[in-house]
Amino acid sequence: MLKKVLAIILTLCFCMGSICVCADAPALELTAKSAILIEQSSGKVLFEKNPDERLPLASVTKVMTMLLTMEAIESGKISLTDTVVASERAKSMGGSTIFLDTGEEMSVHDLLKGIAVASGNDACVAMAEFIAGSEEGFVSMMNTRASELGMTNTNFVNTNGLDADGHYSSARDISIMSRELLKYPKIFEYTTIWMDSLRDGKFQLANTNKLIRFYKGANGLKTGSTDKALCCLAGSALRDNLQLICVVMAAPTSANRFSDASKMLDYGFANYAIKRIVTKDEAVGEVGVLHGTESNVLAVAKDNYDALTSKGANTDITRELVFYENITAPVKAGDKIGEIVVNNSSGQLAAVDIISAADVKRITYGTLFGRVIMKWLESVA
Repeated sequence: MLKKVLAIILTLCFCMGSICVCADAPALELTAKSAILIEQSSGKVLFEKNPDERLPLASVTKVMTMLLTMEAIESGKISLTDTVVASERAKSMGGSTIFLDTGEEMSVHDLLKGIAVASGNDACVAMAEFIAGSEEGFVSMMNTRASELGMTNTNFVNTNGLDADGHYSSARDISIMSRELLKYPKIFEYTTIWMDSLRDGKFQLANTNKLIRFYKGANGLKTGSTDKALCCLAGSALRDNLQLICVVMAAPTSANRFSDASKMLDYGFANYAIKRIVTKDEAVGEVGVLHGTESNVLAVAKDNYDALTSKGANTDITRELVFYENITAPVKAGDKIGEIVVNNSSGQLAAVDIISAADVKRITYGTLFGRVIMKWLESVA
């Protein structure tokens, strides 16, 4: 059973609800047909323009290809050092390529560079065949993952975004898969590369995402352009712990897409901030322990919790410390003994576990008898 023991009020600016769009925000004049700006940790929408329109997405498709690759690495199914052998099908891909030859061997690490930096269509097919056995099998995985993530306006036909009937997504859906990809910090080692090489320096790579070189804090993600899709971008940038993701679809020119992305990111950084509400390992008090070798144990926060705040708006955020009643030994370090409940005027925002900072053993009869004797000796001394 939980008991509330403390409420602390923090006056902060907070984006209310699941959608976070300032009513008085200036209208951003974008050339793109569809666009969205979100904050990564919460997924809250900061700006949107026709975010749910189904459109071709060109090589921004590769965000999902990279996501499934990172998930395969995380699960241990593949590793960065694994060798991939390119097929005739991979070699046959047109558009942006890293010029894989049939039978050529390349590591997963280098293929990821080829996808993230040079937008290699052939690299995508090689990776897909390595993970799923065939591109068709991998595309099925892409659509399954999209469904799991709630991407209701997306259908993949290929792994690389070459124009194809029935291959589409929306700005909102792209932001969802981009947000998921950013849960793997390793991806930044690829998406932040500006210049690099493959094949022992014989093949030079230059990032198609100009934000990486010219926008402060830019750390991803993927460009795309075809005759049908026009110019697209899933962009991301980090400043002062605020990680933003912007999506641009169907911009008329490459310069337009980067201008639109910069406008959205500028707006986000100018109007929003991240505030630390709960700090991991922060001491929140001592809690009584029944039948323990110690009568109290230090209680600490298990994780960090950050809140997205809107500059210039004042909203109260409260922290309530809620502990389990009748905590009884034995207690192990890391055991959950309560929660820090974070609320605002709209309701609960989060609940962060409170854990024990130390072990507390259960007292034995021998120890208890010894304590009684010691107290008696003290009383007669």
